[in-house]
Amino acid sequence: MSYMLFVDESGQDLRDSPYAVLAGIAVEDRDLWNLICRVQDAELEFFGRRVADGLLELKGKKLLKSKTFRQAAQMEPIPADKRRDLARALLEDGTTCTRERITGLAQAKLAFVSHMLALCGQFRVKAFASVVDRDAPRPEGDFLRKDYAYLFERYFYFLEDRLGESLGLVVFDELERSQCHILIDQMARYFRETARGKARASLVIPEPFFVHSHLTTAVQIADIVAYLTAWGVRVGGMSRPARKELGDLAAQVCDMRYQARREMNGNLDFAIWSFAIIDDLRPRDEREETDGQ
Repeated sequence: MSYMLFVDESGQDLRDSPYAVLAGIAVEDRDLWNLICRVQDAELEFFGRRVADGLLELKGKKLLKSKTFRQAAQMEPIPADKRRDLARALLEDGTTCTRERITGLAQAKLAFVSHMLALCGQFRVKAFASVVDRDAPRPEGDFLRKDYAYLFERYFYFLEDRLGESLGLVVFDELERSQCHILIDQMARYFRETARGKARASLVIPEPFFVHSHLTTAVQIADIVAYLTAWGVRVGGMSRPARKELGDLAAQVCDMRYQARREMNGNLDFAIWSFAIIDDLRPRDEREETDGQ
């Protein structure tokens, strides 16, 4: 038995997004293919075709931008069958942009994302995230960044609660080749040279896989979870304004979180959520050195 953590990110360019989010969804091996099939079936149900074959991508910024909500609200809800036909017509011929087709496609996008998140619940998918404020200080050294370390920590706790019977694989959206090598090297040093990394390597296989996101359904789901977390989820110390129209979808993401309980600072039953909120990416010694100046 094993779990696969499919990882993607949102807001890492630090432009418009209020948070930089590294997010992953953990899927048990026996559930993965069934989940993929159900999501692909949903593409046909909501869009009348596979989205990957057309101009639309299953990405948060494509499906859930503010314009989509405005377009979806410009007409009354359209019956599902007619909405599907309108969405398919626009996806197949983008030059025929009638008001009804634009509305139908926008409504289909929102309905699809909600359905996809519901499918994740049915297949016991758990969501993990490291959420970093856009203004958080960033480190200077060449080591595994804290948001990655916290993501692996939460994933490890989840696997550990499976009573040590499950190993965890990590699958990333492919980066530029040099960046892939850097991340692989940083992960290797973390899992082989640090005490915490060595302990977590007992359950998390340290060498990741890299895939093309547009060909990998589960990474596309992780992208949508990351986007919704950055723009809609507000838990812990996340104080930046959220987009209110994302509230229902953000609540579905929150339902996918995992809660581990561990001993912490004398508390024998401390709750540790799978979403880590980080206000400073620098290691402790670098923070202390800077603060002391």
